[in-house]
Formats: sequence, structure tokens, C-alpha cells
Amino acid sequence: MSEGPKPPHIVVLGGGSAGWITACLLHHEWGARGGKVTVVESPAIGIIGVGEGSTPQLKAFFDLLGIAEREWMGACDATYKLGIRFTGWSETPGFESYFHPFPGPVDLHSEPGFAQNCALRRKGADVPAHPDDWFLASILAEQSKSPRAEETFPFAPSYGYHFDAHKLGTFLRDWAVGRGVEHRPLKVEEVELSGEQEIAALLCEGGERIEADFFVDCSGFASILSQQRLGTRFISFGENLFNDRAVVMPTAHSSTPRPQTDAIAMSAGWRWSIPLTSRVGNGYVYSSRHISDEDAEAELRAAIGTEKDAGEARLLHMKVGRVENSWTGNCLAAGLSQGFIEPLEATALHIVIYTATDFAKAFEAGGFTPKHRDTFNRRIAERYDGIRDYIVAHYRMNGRTDSDYWRENGANEALPEGLKAMITAWFTHEDIGSANREINGRTPAYPSLSWHCLLAGYGCFPDREKLQQLPAGIEAASLEDVRAMLQACARNFPDYDPLS
Repeated sequence: MSEGPKPPHIVVLGGGSAGWITACLLHHEWGARGGKVTVVESPAIGIIGVGEGSTPQLKAFFDLLGIAEREWMGACDATYKLGIRFTGWSETPGFESYFHPFPGPVDLHSEPGFAQNCALRRKGADVPAHPDDWFLASILAEQSKSPRAEETFPFAPSYGYHFDAHKLGTFLRDWAVGRGVEHRPLKVEEVELSGEQEIAALLCEGGERIEADFFVDCSGFASILSQQRLGTRFISFGENLFNDRAVVMPTAHSSTPRPQTDAIAMSAGWRWSIPLTSRVGNGYVYSSRHISDEDAEAELRAAIGTEKDAGEARLLHMKVGRVENSWTGNCLAAGLSQGFIEPLEATALHIVIYTATDFAKAFEAGGFTPKHRDTFNRRIAERYDGIRDYIVAHYRMNGRTDSDYWRENGANEALPEGLKAMITAWFTHEDIGSANREINGRTPAYPSLSWHCLLAGYGCFPDREKLQQLPAGIEAASLEDVRAMLQACARNFPDYDPLS
């Protein structure tokens, strides 16, 4: 029986979290079968070491590689993340804040009741339908519990992490190099193309020429290989997402942090608060059309209490959108070279992991040829656009009226068709689970639980004074029963103190 073609030599241009995650995954797939992975990383380019959050896909990544939490979390100042607390995104009474959890096994028992009550309240029934009351992760975060249950309780919630992005890249570099990935700390001065308009080699300082069968562009927003040399078209999301800058600044811990990211509305955007073991990462994501850089920094400092702090705040520019095709010729774009939506749902590394794993399957299934390239590109584009739609919904459905920024977002009609259809489904009382599958495919970027949490968390229901009692013969899900179950589950989780 034929062993099939030998895996290729792949060169990854650029390190950081995206480059080293991609290198680790491709080496995991093909290293033992003769595949080679080389990372070319300029030592002159620093990594932006901000506090960063993740989705549960990062845990799946470490589990796949067999890297235990005790091995990497301490090295990267990492803490647990059960979800995101959104504060100030709505002015609807009773819905000024809500928690978006990562779905877990216990939620299979509470989600149907939440969806049932949402459906009733959408039709005007006076029933409880705030997402905070229905999911284990929100209870654990509120009580500052660890997401890791006692051994006698087998139903742990899904969770992600917070971490120092610079330290994560360093950890993964050392781990990968120790297992056979080649690291070349060289500055690329020129990119050589072949007669087929594919990447032939990277020409580096000192005259060194690095060839490969395939290249991965992790060169950041510069997108040196994909966009600059191969001319891959970039599709801007600017008409959907106004934010294009961020100002970031760390602070010391003022209290024991909870295992959650906080996303707090500001006058022209929102700010994150991400607890690491060493510090709190803070950043204000904003629209430069609605506030100046200086005023954004001042607003952030006032919010986090650093008006008199001499510490430097850093300004980051964001290029929001995606490339038309992630795989062009013999080059895969990943990380910021591929696209960026914005930090709101911490999807950056989720897309990196999804891209690398899906590419590995498609490339090998096609005998390490471009056979499945078009199908792969379509899947990646659909994933990007699905995430974009969900994030745009945060802005379009906001309930704030106190600034031009929020009013313009709330009135924005330049919406993707998929998002328009989901909003219509909510307000015309369609079943959101069915609508999500029909509109966004059988495996949508966000499950119906997330859509329910967002729209219910904003209070997208009839006005309270218009709500009526349920008619005879129709019952709502019992919130008291769900609360009792969740509280009983929560008692199986120890207190969480990442600073101890």
C-alpha cells in the first residue's frame, strides 16, 4: 500500500502567537512523517505584548499538542476565562449588563428553558429571560470560582484563557524548536517570485536565500507575502465596523480578579479589562472618526484611574477586514496578514487555529496540491464573515443614545445580509436555532445560545410596560428550578484566586 506523497517543507514568515501556533500545528500534523517547518522571524520586530483573551479553541490547541496547563500558564501570566461581561452597551432598564458564556455540558439542561422564555418574551409575555440567570459559567464567574471542578463532578464548563501575548509567542517558540521546528532569526529583505507567480524564496540579510514548497504569511498587517507580493485583495469591513484604533495601558491589580473579560462601553467605543497574574491589561478600542487619539487616551486613563500616572500608553492602528482568499498560489495568510475583525469576542487566535487545522486537512486531502484550495478559501471566508456578523450585531443593536458614535452604530443600515436575516428572525418570532442554521450554515460561527445571549442581554424585547401575563395553558420555563440546579453545580467548583 502506498504511503502517499511526502509532506512538504513549509516556511512561516513571522513569529508571534499566530506564527508559532501555525508552526506547532503543521509540525504536529507532518513532522513525524518527514515534513519540515521553518519559522523565519526578524529579531528586530517586537511583539505587541498586550493582555489578550481567547476562546476555548486555545485549550483544544494545547490539549492536541499535549501541553498541560501547569506547563504553560505560569510562563505566560495566564488566567482562566469563563466568558465576557458586557457592561453599558444597553440603556434598557434591567439589561445594562450581561454575561456571554462559553457553552458547556451543563448548559444543555438550561439552554432550552432560556430559549423558551426568550421566545415567549419576544411575543410580549412577562417571563424572566436575562441570560445571566441561565448558565453555569456566569454563576461561576460571579462567584469567582475556578472553571476546574472537583474530581467528583465530571461536567466542567468550557473555558478559555487570558495571557501575555508576547510570552505566549516565546513559550511556543521554545516548545516548537525543542521538537524539531527550525527557527531562523533573520530579516527578510526581498521576496522572490517564480515564473508561475508563486513564492520561490525569501531573500534575507547577509545574502541567505530560503526556499520552501509552501509559505505561510504571518507578517502582521504588512502582509508581505499575501497582499504585497501576490496581490491578494483585501476586503475592508469599515462600513460595518467603525473602530480602527486602540490605546492600551496596563495597571496593577486592585482586587482579586474574576475569571472573565470585561468589555465596558465608552463614548466612542469600548474598553477591555483582562486580568493576568502579573497585571491587568486595559485597552480602549475606538473610532478615530469620533474621538481623537489624545481624548481617547484621556478617557481611558480616567476610567482606570491613571490620570496622574506617568506610565506610557501605546497607540495601535487596526486594519479591519479580511483577504479575499486566504490561500493564494503556494502561500497561506494567517493571523493579521489574513485579516482582523476586532478584539471584542477574542476571536483572533480562534481563526488562526481554525485556519491552520483546516488548511492541513485540505492540503493533505488534495495530495499536497491546490486541489481543495477553492473549497478551503470559501470555508475560511464564511467563518470570518460569520464572526463579523455577530460582532457587528453588538453595535447595531446597542441601546445607547448618548453620543454620535452609538447613535450612528444603532442607525447603521450597511449590514451584511446574514445579520439582517438574523435580526429579522428575532423580531418576527422565528425559532433562532433553526434560523441560525438556515442563514449561517449547518455549522455557524456562533451557536444560537450566543445569539440569544446577545439579543436578550441587550433587552431586545417589547417595552416592559407592554408585557403581559402568560395566557392560560402556556407555561414558561422555571427559573427557580434552573437556579437551584446551577447553584448545586457551582458548589463543586473551588474558589478561584489566580494571584495566590
